[in-house]
Amino acid sequence: MDTLQSQGQSFASGMEPRTRTPGIAQDRPRRMRTRRPMSSATHTQRRPDTIDTLARGLGWFSVALGVAEVLAPRALDRAIGAGVHPSITRLCGLRELAAGVGLLTQPDPRPWLWSRVAGDAIDLALLGGAMIDADDDERARLIGSTLAVAGVTALDIYAARAAGEAPRSAPGAMRRDGSIRVEHSLGINRSVEDCYRMWRDFENLPRFMDHVKSVTVQDERHQHWVAKGPAGTSVEWDAEITRDEPNSLLSWRSVEGSDVRNSGAVRFMPAPAGRGSIISVTMQYDPPGGALGKAVAMLFGEDPNMTVREDMRRFKALLEAGETPTTEGQPHGARPVWYKAFGGVNR
Repeated sequence: MDTLQSQGQSFASGMEPRTRTPGIAQDRPRRMRTRRPMSSATHTQRRPDTIDTLARGLGWFSVALGVAEVLAPRALDRAIGAGVHPSITRLCGLRELAAGVGLLTQPDPRPWLWSRVAGDAIDLALLGGAMIDADDDERARLIGSTLAVAGVTALDIYAARAAGEAPRSAPGAMRRDGSIRVEHSLGINRSVEDCYRMWRDFENLPRFMDHVKSVTVQDERHQHWVAKGPAGTSVEWDAEITRDEPNSLLSWRSVEGSDVRNSGAVRFMPAPAGRGSIISVTMQYDPPGGALGKAVAMLFGEDPNMTVREDMRRFKALLEAGETPTTEGQPHGARPVWYKAFGGVNR
């Protein structure tokens, strides 16, 4: 799926007031349980996507080498001891440029990494052929060049294989296509049916999703969302339900042409030994303004990982205790200057 934007501080001001859940039994204790959830967060911190970082580095390496091979083929041939073959060197440079541009611009690096591996094999074959008629000085430089290409080949093979085995992006990190993916799971001491019923009524979402201002149900499959943006702005979009398996799976996505491309999915699973439910949420979204929009959001504490964790904690409280926690009216230290400037009130 493809979703959401938000805040990342746990209980800042502006939280919704305490509310009760219609249809949920109210004979449970109002006080929040302190027991840890049966299933903790899938991710607790932002991690760099090492495969994407490596692929991007190899992309820039390809571009730099390709430019050198296209613009100065004779000087490069003499430097590596391969004689002077400008036409072949320029062709190799165009191949390197194509691979580099693909690695830097395309969301899936795997075909471009494997194209680099194939290109490395060609380079090794050309270097081996050049050694046949090389003199001692040229042969020494060719051996050094061959060792360097062999090392790069090993790195390309590692990156290509790892890209095929690893997830495409670390949760919470900016992906190659500019989107952000967040996942979270936790246990709730209520039945799968109760959890599904609460989420299936999308107008309930603002009760525990602090970054969502409103969700208006338009028909059985479509809703209109209004969410908080960076620095007090609002973003709106229309969404549609893509899968609805009662008490099992619910997924949605923004419709074509929405200002904010996003999606989400929730799985509802019975916990072992009949101890409530395990809820697993996956959300993906393109932050407005891409990387700049995310940087602005992070400046004001809007961490998507933290936001989803806090939203799910409120969802758990709403189901188990019939109300969401709030810090409204509690004492706190002095607010920073930008807090007042962006609509906060320093009590």
